[in-house]
Amino acid sequence: MENHTLNSPTLQMEGLKLSRNAVYPVFLFFLFFYTFIMFVNASVAFVIIAERNLHQPMYLLFCNLPVNDMMGNSVTVPRLLVDLLRTPSERLITHHQCVLQAFVMHMFATGSHTVLMIMAFDRYMAICNPLRYAAVLTKSTVMKLTVSAWGAAFVWVVVLLGLTLRLNRCRTLITNPYCDNASLFKLSCESVLINNIYGFLFAVVLFSSSIGSIVLTYWRISTVCLRSRNKSLNSKALKTCSTHLLVYLILIVTGLIVIVLHRFPQYSDQRKFTAILLQIIPSSLNPIIYGVQSAEILKSFSKLFRKNILCVKMIKCLN
Repeated sequence: MENHTLNSPTLQMEGLKLSRNAVYPVFLFFLFFYTFIMFVNASVAFVIIAERNLHQPMYLLFCNLPVNDMMGNSVTVPRLLVDLLRTPSERLITHHQCVLQAFVMHMFATGSHTVLMIMAFDRYMAICNPLRYAAVLTKSTVMKLTVSAWGAAFVWVVVLLGLTLRLNRCRTLITNPYCDNASLFKLSCESVLINNIYGFLFAVVLFSSSIGSIVLTYWRISTVCLRSRNKSLNSKALKTCSTHLLVYLILIVTGLIVIVLHRFPQYSDQRKFTAILLQIIPSSLNPIIYGVQSAEILKSFSKLFRKNILCVKMIKCLN
């Protein structure tokens, strides 16, 4: 039975409810995806940073995504893997750790939207205003856009969690596989009306600004492409925009599925598993989608790989 202790410093994670036979297959499944996510995203980020020819606005802005995906998964999946091997009574977490995990998770989710919004602006300038592209999207502008994307996410999330931290807690059970804002304010026996109102406005503003900017951007790009008879321009636009749009659609669809599943409490166990799954799927697909679509990233990756192979052979010869 759940304890009702005022402002207890220790919380209990409910985690995933699995049979004994399912624990190890699920553990290996999540371990494989976590390892894959960290390796692929780190590889893409390293290639972009290491190769000077990739120090272009499009790639520098995209570099935010693999960093964000590694950050978001690093605070949830390792903890989930440990909890899978523990009994429910041993799945304990301090309140401070839970708040930190919730902060990173909401930064991860919000940052995904804000980063894709500034990437849409980059595609708009490259296709609709190519002559002004180099003058407008300088390294300084890219830095300002990146800081703006993360700064806006930071402010929204700090206010979101700040409203929750003011509440006294009378419960200790986190009913999710990881901590988030909703899990934290549900621990309180006080009124959470303000939290629900701000959370709703937060979601509405984030999704409407995100969807609105993407729709407006692609409407303008489509108009330019339809008016232009330049097949080379249209082909380039289709290639780069389809990549960005596919990543964005995966983000929107997975987010909406989790929101819809929250409306069906009778499927709480399925929702928790789906929430984790819908976090690791986009993080696994993003670097693959951009890596496969971008010839420059593939060339740079092959170049670095050949260099490493050559260095290994030289070291062996010297030994």
